[in-house]
Amino acid sequence: MIDGDAAHALEPQVRCTAAINSPFTGIFDTHGYMLALLGEAEAAGAMLAVNAPVVGGEANGNGIALDVGGAQPMRLRCRRVVNSAGLGAQKVAAAIAGLPSQTVPPQRLCKGNYFWMSGRSPFTRLVYPVPGSASLGLHFTLDLAGQARFGPDVEWVERETYDVDAGRAGQFYQAIRAYWPGLPDDSLRPAYSGIRPKIHGPGMPQPDFRIDGPAEHGIPGLVNLFGIESPGLTSSMPIADRVVEMLQ
Repeated sequence: MIDGDAAHALEPQVRCTAAINSPFTGIFDTHGYMLALLGEAEAAGAMLAVNAPVVGGEANGNGIALDVGGAQPMRLRCRRVVNSAGLGAQKVAAAIAGLPSQTVPPQRLCKGNYFWMSGRSPFTRLVYPVPGSASLGLHFTLDLAGQARFGPDVEWVERETYDVDAGRAGQFYQAIRAYWPGLPDDSLRPAYSGIRPKIHGPGMPQPDFRIDGPAEHGIPGLVNLFGIESPGLTSSMPIADRVVEMLQ
């Protein structure tokens, strides 16, 4: 913990009364990480099958059968299934006959929009304000090319849509200037958006994400992951350790 003066000494543009300085926090090469995981998986004998959606299935005493669609439909009989389908996790779980429906939580879609900032970056570190009710707040980050960006905000939606409404910039200016009063006018432009797979809705208490194994739903060999958003990538290794424990 550091006070506002110490934070200002590290980042002269920031305004705050106190802060947590995390010297080992940084940015993440998502694409490189995924390629590394794929390489290790394939070296261990795994195969990646894209454009092969799970369209149905059945869980019984003989294991789990998955009906796979796509150009070459098939039925796979599996000893173990890890449902880590993100936004599609509830749909996949609901498609497996024999899985108690009450163990599949409802899904709410929470869109997060980002805006790029033109001009020189105001900070050399990542800056996170106090978290909101459904997000980590409109924080400042840099991409691997050094481009400054702010986000994500919170926009509850009924369907997946990834366009960024330029009209939301007003909310961004207001939120950002709470910790960076020097944000120039007309310096933000729409960037991109993502959808958080929430298992709670607006105004509801925010639960943790869920990793449900046989103890929760009674199906041997099946693990469902619900509501995993931001930590699903950066914490994927300890999440995987937990999944392995539940399947042993």
